[in-house]
Amino acid sequence: MLDLLRESQILCSLELTARTCLISLVLFLLAGPAVGYLLARRPNTPVRVFGFLVTMPLVFQPVALGYMLLTVLGRTGPLGAHFADAGFSLIFSEAAVAAAGFVAGLPLVVRPLQAAFSSFLLLDLEEAARVHGASEARIFIKITLPLIRPSLAVGLLMGCARVSGEVGITMMLGGNISGKTNTLSIEIFNAVSRADFDVANALCVVLSLFAALLFIVMEIILKKSIKL
Repeated sequence: MLDLLRESQILCSLELTARTCLISLVLFLLAGPAVGYLLARRPNTPVRVFGFLVTMPLVFQPVALGYMLLTVLGRTGPLGAHFADAGFSLIFSEAAVAAAGFVAGLPLVVRPLQAAFSSFLLLDLEEAARVHGASEARIFIKITLPLIRPSLAVGLLMGCARVSGEVGITMMLGGNISGKTNTLSIEIFNAVSRADFDVANALCVVLSLFAALLFIVMEIILKKSIKL
């Protein structure tokens, strides 16, 4: 199995998947808390529509969603045309793979945070701190952040797991370009297509070990949060 994983094409897929997960984690950390707070604390009609769009990857067929994004971000699409005029093409690139992972994993980050921000315990403690004259910054650092931290950590891990296993949106936006946009999951699909089951089995073992690691870390975080 180690010899199979050392092949250049497989190494490229491993490296691309690792980079995509890291990029997505940074984006999740920046966008997740803000979106979760918005959905929990500003429940007006535009926000609900935005929440529906964020949640779509959980309920909508990935290939169809990838095609819809392709029509928007492609060279002739409403957004893609502006990118093309600026000399930048998003689709069929590593950036497209990262964008696909971000779109697929964001709802798994946002939903736990939305529930955490909506917690009656959190709301009551924040209000009590305001009554006693605490500033909003101090409330966030001393109360809000510690209470949402377990939800944030679990959300980031679930989002990362989703990114590592994403196929449908990635194939539509990034294509299936060997050595450029083929992630581990897509490489498993390619290996099965060419009846190279040894490679497929080896890559499945890698993804299984990664999933098991994420599960163990999530269990540790949940147990610690329950004790708190």
